Amino acid sequence: MKRMITMMMAAVLALTMLAGCGSTNTTGSVSTDGSTSMEKVIGALGEAFQNETGISFTYNPTGSGSGIKAVQEGRCDIGLSSRELKTEEKEAGLSGTVLAYDGIAIIVNPENPVADLSVETIARIYTGEITNWSEVGGNDVEIVLIGREAGSGTRDGFESITDTEDACRYRQELTSTGDVITTVAQNPGAIGYASVASVKDTVKAVTVDGIAPTEETIKDGSYVVQRPFVLVTKTDTELSDAAFKFFTYITSAEACDIISAAGVVPAYSEGN
Repeated sequence: MKRMITMMMAAVLALTMLAGCGSTNTTGSVSTDGSTSMEKVIGALGEAFQNETGISFTYNPTGSGSGIKAVQEGRCDIGLSSRELKTEEKEAGLSGTVLAYDGIAIIVNPENPVADLSVETIARIYTGEITNWSEVGGNDVEIVLIGREAGSGTRDGFESITDTEDACRYRQELTSTGDVITTVAQNPGAIGYASVASVKDTVKAVTVDGIAPTEETIKDGSYVVQRPFVLVTKTDTELSDAAFKFFTYITSAEACDIISAAGVVPAYSEGN
């Protein structure tokens, strides 16, 4: 009888250990929320992480402002912002970690013959000083200004770089990068801005002061219309085990190739 009890206890212990081993990499989940511009890179990183660890990953593309608010209110593990945190956000208990750097492409319709614009000219276009493409070497067509909604990290980045905060005269303010690209693709007079990683062949990215938005020009800083992709967390709150593993994974040298393949420049490298 004692022998049977001992064998049963050993079997239960073995099953418990086996279950524990099997759940080491599959326990928990990690949720992210925020920037629509980060969809491609965070999606690729999330998929790779999920395949490697078995930990569930979710991404909610709501925009930078909403993502920052979501992590502050505890509705997600990690917020995603395509701009630096503001002073008041840091003072409210949030921390930002730069994941990568992304160029903001200035996009026009493929039928538009204009191929290059200076930062100064872009500012004059968006503030309404220049209203027709013929004024900058294009066709005699009214310029239609397309931008992002208030709170968008892409908008904040664009307006900060071009020094046009609160001065842009948008015809349309859209809620996602994809909507901006689609709208510009459908209107011969339109101009917009979008993450370089998201640009499709349905639109044309012009050079800015003669510099094309590429990984090399973003990395060396010669393409000036660029901004950071930021991971937002609570300063005084520890991440869950699953979220910590994800954060560590995507900010490691191991993730650099995935980040580069998504069209942005990793903030971390083999030397970090």
